[in-house]
Amino acid sequence: MATKKIGKGTLAIVVAIIILAIYAISSYNSMVTQDEAVRTAWSDVQTQYQRRSDLIPNLVSTVRGYASHESTTLEQVVAARSRATQLTADVDQLTPEKLQQLEAAQGELSAALGRLLAITENYPDLKANQNFSELQAQLEGTENRIAESRRLYNETVRAYNTGIRRFPRNLVAGLFGFDVRPPFQADAAAQQAPTVSFD
Repeated sequence: MATKKIGKGTLAIVVAIIILAIYAISSYNSMVTQDEAVRTAWSDVQTQYQRRSDLIPNLVSTVRGYASHESTTLEQVVAARSRATQLTADVDQLTPEKLQQLEAAQGELSAALGRLLAITENYPDLKANQNFSELQAQLEGTENRIAESRRLYNETVRAYNTGIRRFPRNLVAGLFGFDVRPPFQADAAAQQAPTVSFD
């Protein structure tokens, strides 16, 4: 029985194909891992938004008991909460425009909460209320968690985006449909220093 000899050229092609296949599989698996990290980071941001949203009804109810004539501010907080909770996005639907809409709604909610907390300065009994103090502390802690979740999301997105855009992994990413994810951007107003007036 005759054995066929494999030529050096054929062997080199087979070895090159095997190496490319191993690289493609390794790159794909790495991109899946990074994509899952982005999904988890986005989920963490959403969880903190939900935590804040869950605290608001109790906070509004407590303030309403002491400052019922501040109904406009209370209604603004409730309306901003409603708009913020209506806007949601799966990480796969997250475009820069959608992220900007979500952040605008969350920013509106933060501003409304800021106005609510500012009016509480006029009510010493409210400020002394244990329930209000606990809710305010929880809200402050949640705002810190939101900021930290956004920071971690941006770090994860940066690592993912860098990974899928580097050559030659960008070829594998394009082949399997891995797209760039949008990071959080600073609000344009954040570039301006706040104006302080003592009038």
